[in-house]
Amino acid sequence: MFKIKLLNKIAKVGTDRLNRDEFIVGEDIEDPDAIIVRSADMHNMEFGPSLRAIARAGAGVNNIPVEECSKRGIVVFNTPGANANGVKELTIAALLLASRDIVAGIEWVKSLKGQEGVAKLVEAGKSKFAGCEIEGKTLGVIGLGAIGGMVANAAVALGMEVIGYDPYITVDAAWGLSRAVRRATSYDEVYAAADYITIHAPATNETKGMICAESIAKMKDGVRIINLSRADLVNSADIIAALASGKVKRYVTDFPTDELVGMDGVIAIPHLGASTVESEDNCAVMAVKQVSEYLKNGNIINSVNYPNTSMPHDGDARICVLHANKPHMLSQFSAAVSAHNINIENMINRSRGDYAYTIIELIGEVPSQVTEKITSLDGVYRVNIIK
Repeated sequence: MFKIKLLNKIAKVGTDRLNRDEFIVGEDIEDPDAIIVRSADMHNMEFGPSLRAIARAGAGVNNIPVEECSKRGIVVFNTPGANANGVKELTIAALLLASRDIVAGIEWVKSLKGQEGVAKLVEAGKSKFAGCEIEGKTLGVIGLGAIGGMVANAAVALGMEVIGYDPYITVDAAWGLSRAVRRATSYDEVYAAADYITIHAPATNETKGMICAESIAKMKDGVRIINLSRADLVNSADIIAALASGKVKRYVTDFPTDELVGMDGVIAIPHLGASTVESEDNCAVMAVKQVSEYLKNGNIINSVNYPNTSMPHDGDARICVLHANKPHMLSQFSAAVSAHNINIENMINRSRGDYAYTIIELIGEVPSQVTEKITSLDGVYRVNIIK
């Protein structure tokens, strides 16, 4: 049986999909074959030799030591798009919060409790919280993937002009965009055009700190910035300086920090982007499906460190090899199998950057000598045998 360890509370609608005749599931599992996690920090965890996979019930994997996992042949999955609608809806709310001084107005009304004539006081004081409408304004969307594309389309439906940029946009994502969304050719084009900017990009070496003094200087005066993606996409010191100078009118973030909490012009949301029942259910279901498919059939879907690789499991057994992406690996695998007069029924190989994955489908048993030979090859990180 496969053992699945849960590091956080994972929605039951997902874990219930694991057949208990095949899987043992729980928070106190020792030596798991796979881990399903939401937000728990795994950087200081020790991984046992049995661990084959980690599935993040969400999009970001900052809490997982991905590079270490890659070198140990541990496949890391995420659930792209599963929480997209929840984040999209919060982004629309953030647009309105950035436009109308709703939060301060609500807090002011609370302060009137106990005073006489509240209705008259409200009418007399409400002008302090006046704002602007989003219709007709230009929204710049950085990142047009599952979430960014939905935000762009929703903003168009609300009457906004939308310009977006994504250097890595997929064909499917491009097809999903409204015709009314203008595609920019650079980040700078978005910065120059937008009254509002919303960021929907992963945290990479290229994107970390992308909203900084230099990029803010290229934006319109009074721009409103929304960051529900990753904290380190925005330089906190630079955004605070821009708020103080008036260059940035509002900053709405889902990632409160010591320096941002209580800052004028900052609306800090307590990381609620994917905190909906629906998002948590969708993420759990997707994570469970991916882990089950990998452990039972060796197929990889939505991995962040190894290539997506799938092939029907029609033979008696398959050899699944996680290895370095370097020349002559396939010929060595084939030689190890053919040395025992075993015919390869089917084989698939995919690569992703420095890492590659090969599935070899066989009829009959896999001799232990074959497993040992492939495991001993330079550049092989792990070999899994699936029957």
